[in-house]
Amino acid sequence: MFRSRRGRTTAGIVAWARSHRSLLNGLACALTVGFSAGFVVWEEPPAPGTDLLWMANGVLLAYLLLAPRRRWTMYLVAGFAGQWVCGSLVNKAWASSFPEVSLNVLEVLVSALLLKPRNRARPDFTQPRYQLRFLAMAVVAGPAVAGLLYGIDSHFFHDGNLLLDWGLWVVVDGLGTAVMTPACVALFRDGLKLPQPASRAILYWALLAGGTLLALSQSTWPPAALIYPLLVLMLLAMGMAWAALGALFVTVAGSYLMISHHQALAEGHGIAGNPAVRLQILVVSAMFTLYCISIVLERQAAAEKKLNEIVALHQLVTENSRDVIILADLDGHRTYVSPSARHLGGWEPEELCREVCVNLVHPEDRERVRDAMAALRSPDHNDLIEYRMACRDGGYVWVEASLRLVLQPATGAPTGILSMARDITKRKQAEYELQEAYHAIQMLAVTDQLTRLANRRRLDQYLSAEFRRAQREGEPLSLLLMDVDLFKSYNDTYGHLRGDSCLKQIAEAAMDVVTRPADLVARFGGEEFAIVLPNTPSEGAMVIADQLCEQVRGRRLPHSGSKEGIVTVSIGCATVIPAANQHAPQLIQRADEALYGAKRNGRNGVMVADQGVVMAMQHAS
Repeated sequence: MFRSRRGRTTAGIVAWARSHRSLLNGLACALTVGFSAGFVVWEEPPAPGTDLLWMANGVLLAYLLLAPRRRWTMYLVAGFAGQWVCGSLVNKAWASSFPEVSLNVLEVLVSALLLKPRNRARPDFTQPRYQLRFLAMAVVAGPAVAGLLYGIDSHFFHDGNLLLDWGLWVVVDGLGTAVMTPACVALFRDGLKLPQPASRAILYWALLAGGTLLALSQSTWPPAALIYPLLVLMLLAMGMAWAALGALFVTVAGSYLMISHHQALAEGHGIAGNPAVRLQILVVSAMFTLYCISIVLERQAAAEKKLNEIVALHQLVTENSRDVIILADLDGHRTYVSPSARHLGGWEPEELCREVCVNLVHPEDRERVRDAMAALRSPDHNDLIEYRMACRDGGYVWVEASLRLVLQPATGAPTGILSMARDITKRKQAEYELQEAYHAIQMLAVTDQLTRLANRRRLDQYLSAEFRRAQREGEPLSLLLMDVDLFKSYNDTYGHLRGDSCLKQIAEAAMDVVTRPADLVARFGGEEFAIVLPNTPSEGAMVIADQLCEQVRGRRLPHSGSKEGIVTVSIGCATVIPAANQHAPQLIQRADEALYGAKRNGRNGVMVADQGVVMAMQHAS
């Protein structure tokens, strides 16, 4: 119960703080600026330019640079109140401090307007261009405007020296802004993160405290020689925010010793001899040294981050890509193989690096791979090749490799070969199956479904091709047209199924007789068949025709409607040595005329059309 109530109380405080964030930020600004204004150096009587209100100006400017413009009014009011109250408490002069505080706020406003012309502009002291703008506008221009008004007031109303008072104001406030603003920006924006282990922070702070007191308590060694290395060490070990806080510690310690009129910070002659000016020069130079070092460190960190991103991206691509990335020298020796090689033949990357590229290529493909690698030596050449690669288990996989020449960036000289390889075995298998299916479709397109012979389309294509070849070579070309005798009567008597079976057996008989690869047996249509006999004279065609008639009669297919009592065929034969003005349909016409002549001559025979003379050869039953 107690824990639950405490948790609700904490949550309520957090919620209230979030809803009143602007108010709390303004209060924090007033306290921070007021605390900074409390560090005042005074003398009896006080000397112009020895006060340390410059700390408050730098703090207030940091608030404005980090905040949107809509909150500037709140921060300016809070900064004015903090400076006036704390400064007046120290100096015990409420009325006289009002004009000076007003000039300080005006100085900060002028500097902020010059440094932040756009609402979303952010301070970046790691950029040399921004550092120059900061020096010109916040360290010089802003204090110069306020210092001129201060010098005029001191000259005409307090018998002061206008140039001296203006110079002291510009130097003291300008250097103060140069110290405090970068330090506060680093603290407000980056925050303070303790190193691990936290005991290191104690060690670094002890070293800085001891070194600062030692450096500012003696006059033998320049203080910078002892303080700078310690601040740089804190920057490298703990970050810019802690180093900036360390510089502020040096400022506070130096202010205390300056108030005590310590010998190391004793006042000299002129503005440069002013203890406040000397302390500010020390801390300003330290701050800008830290920022210069931080520029180098941030650039190095950015380069390391970019390099790590590139390495991570490289690992992401190489470990998850289905492509194998291979780097080899010009002789084919692999120098790098990506991890995805395990999916390409089962090889480990280290095993592939020990082998020359072509050693794992199928013997039939090696010469082609060597030629592709040799062709890469020409400028701007790349190649895409397919080859078979040996697997670890002894088999082969199909690989598609994109080859590109690797050039040295500086000289453009070739240094190696980049290969992007992938397993295309499944694609090759799919291509083979697709090709087989295509061939099957092609065969269906040119094959008669009943007899499995070539169809009329294939006959026309083949006869035209052979006719043109015979024209070129002057060779004879013969064509046989075969018709089943009285086939309509056969269908009427035995039915269409028996008729189809009859046609199939006649097709088988024709294939038994016509055996040369160049010859073609085709179904011409219905019960008619055609046989193309390239490079065959009329006598040879007559022999083939006679064998066809004998082969059909030998099958002894019953046919009650025929006088022979079996199925017979009639054949028309035509032979031609094609002339230039002749065409394939003319040969078909002549063979068809011979066929009908054989039918008119009593069927069951062969008739040859030869130079317009019809010869009949009657076969006995």
